[in-house]
Amino acid sequence: MRILLTGASGFIGAHVAAELAREGAQVRAFCRSEPPPEACVSEWVAGDVRDLGSLELAAAGCEAVVHTAASYSYARADRAAMHDVNVEGTRNVLEAAARAGVRRLLVTSSSATCGPVPGRSATERDRPPAWELKVPYKRSKLLAEELALRAATDGFEVICVNPTTVVGPDDRQPTPSGKIIRDLVNGRIIGYVPSAGINVVSVDDVARGHLLALERGRSGERYILGGENLWLRDAFALATDAVGRPPPRLTVPWPAAYGVALIADACGRLVRREPQLLVLDEVKLARTPLFFSSAKARAELGYEPAAAADALAAAARWFDATREPSRWQIRLRWLGRLRPPPLRRPAGHW
Repeated sequence: MRILLTGASGFIGAHVAAELAREGAQVRAFCRSEPPPEACVSEWVAGDVRDLGSLELAAAGCEAVVHTAASYSYARADRAAMHDVNVEGTRNVLEAAARAGVRRLLVTSSSATCGPVPGRSATERDRPPAWELKVPYKRSKLLAEELALRAATDGFEVICVNPTTVVGPDDRQPTPSGKIIRDLVNGRIIGYVPSAGINVVSVDDVARGHLLALERGRSGERYILGGENLWLRDAFALATDAVGRPPPRLTVPWPAAYGVALIADACGRLVRREPQLLVLDEVKLARTPLFFSSAKARAELGYEPAAAADALAAAARWFDATREPSRWQIRLRWLGRLRPPPLRRPAGHW
């Protein structure tokens, strides 16, 4: 089976490509940069989902399309790109697949389109609160998902999968979720919002969930691909314990974190440089625990995620093994090379 996979050089896309290849599919990768070797693609077509013509050519001869390409960011500078890639790019993928006669299309959406819901785990029947749609990433993913599900017809099957907080090895960019793990490993995060929570899932489980949804998913439906709901303090402790580091101890109430994020954002505007920690839109979304249920995917797809502790440990160890030395470590190494060699005493000298 030949499958066109957009975004195969990305974090989720590369793992999905490897999962499809393990099941015997011929994966035609469509992405701007070459997929990593572990993606195991059969061929690579360099292209951008904003280019409908190149997408249509790439889709020719494929039996299915898996659309993982997306712009995942909370940076203000990426707002326009998020709409162009996530919304217009999805529109182009849908049109290219239809023109090429592809009958089945799987779209990677986000759990952000399903919630959160205060007081319980959100499901596929839920939507995010209206105020959260002011966050460009959430708005772009919801618009893209609505486009995809509206395209589902008798002759054109479209399924959406909605991953939660995805972590794991090989998150090279990294994604915003991976950046949190990297910052934990590097000791840059010293506190947490005690009322914040996330649903953590391994990237390998999400890749397997894509395959299951492609095989068994019902057209016009969406499936949350999640793992375990964890309070942020517990998720942080699991990640830092895996690399022998102490977890953050400082508790910061959400209103205080939001206030500091507002100040950091205002200062960033003045110097034309966006904050790397306490990013405003990320802090906004920490107001309600990001808890989700994958019961539908379990029941209909046979989806069975592993423990979140394993996912967090694998991600933390990968970031720890691949982290770059700090500026001070580089300087100390350089100074060490300048030290004169030790004096050698002549034989017989005491």
